[in-house]
Amino acid sequence: MSNDNSLSLSEINVRIAILQDNMRQLVEQAAGSSGAQDEERTSERIAQQQEQLDGLVKRRDAILKK
Repeated sequence: MSNDNSLSLSEINVRIAILQDNMRQLVEQAAGSSGAQDEERTSERIAQQQEQLDGLVKRRDAILKK
């Protein structure tokens, strides 16, 4: 996902919804998979998605405070 600072509030909200859905799917996948390697990959992907989500929420909050 791009770090483009020109995203509108609605674009940020769409990306937040996409990331939340991605994370939900990853958690479901993790529950159905077995093996340390699969769990590690899934954990890394969840952490990356969470980092992006946190950044977008922070940007959205900053826009809403203006």
